[in-house]
Amino acid sequence: MLEKMRPKKMSMAVKDEKEMAVDVAAWAFNIVTSVGIIIVNKALMATYGFSFATTLTGMHFATTTLMTFFLKWLGHIQNSQLPWSERLKFVLFANFSIVGMNVSLMWNSVGFYQIAKLSMIPVSCFLEIVLDNVRYSRDTKLSILLVLLGVAICTVTDVSVNAKGFIAAFIAVWSTALQQYYVHYLQRKYSLGSFNLLGHTAPIQATSLLLLGPLVDYWLTDKRVDAYNYTSISLFFIVLSCTIAIGTNLSQFICIGRFTAVTFQVLGHMKTILVLILGFLFFGKEGLNLHVVFGMSIAIVGMIWYGNASSLPGGKERVQSPTIGKPEKHSLLPPTQLDEKV
Repeated sequence: MLEKMRPKKMSMAVKDEKEMAVDVAAWAFNIVTSVGIIIVNKALMATYGFSFATTLTGMHFATTTLMTFFLKWLGHIQNSQLPWSERLKFVLFANFSIVGMNVSLMWNSVGFYQIAKLSMIPVSCFLEIVLDNVRYSRDTKLSILLVLLGVAICTVTDVSVNAKGFIAAFIAVWSTALQQYYVHYLQRKYSLGSFNLLGHTAPIQATSLLLLGPLVDYWLTDKRVDAYNYTSISLFFIVLSCTIAIGTNLSQFICIGRFTAVTFQVLGHMKTILVLILGFLFFGKEGLNLHVVFGMSIAIVGMIWYGNASSLPGGKERVQSPTIGKPEKHSLLPPTQLDEKV
């Protein structure tokens, strides 16, 4: 009897190790592409004056759309169904998130902009509690607060806000949280893989942002994208940005599908820490001082604590799974994990 049980235990252990390896790989992929695109976009906008962020995002999704069409033609993406109402809802949240973040950065101080970004974690927690009946343990809640405190110490400097800046930040935060929640929700409800969901939503985002982007960018910068002086170097950076964006968009869908919007936000602040460290390496000691190092240390401890606390029984669990449809064959995770992994 014992000999029969041992192979089962060993197979479960191997399965858990594989799942962990895939989780780590997905997260590493997201960090590399996200940090990479920040560096490339900063060079493109600061050095070469391409300040058309919304239009550039439209180019990102156009490139991603071409990638999904190519993979579908090769047979790597299977046909799947997603109602148009769900696609339009998702794209509405996503586009409001993109425009809202750009407007918030323009109308608010850097300090308040960072506070608004930090507030996405409690908003995402609220959505999970209300919509998914997720409950957090005391340690999980405290670890999230520790992460917020550490990142705030690192990034928040001057804080000033006005009425229109507050409205822009409010729209940006809620639309971003809803968009990230919806990624996880749609993958579970319709048993969609990351490529499938991108294939359904990227073409609509690309079309809408390429049509509206130049108008929004002109409103924000008083400059026309068609009047920009395109050079071979700036075109190289635009193409490089679009290429990296394929990985960024895909890895975001993979990570939120495997984890949740809250976990994605908590671990996502590791990217903030990495950007600060890279800023120090590239731009010298001016980007790093004692209070930033102190904040980094607190945030990293909080992230490790969150990983341990949320993985314990009762650390973060769905009390009663909402009725969201039965998983089908092409699910991102096995049915049990789709229900339990939050």
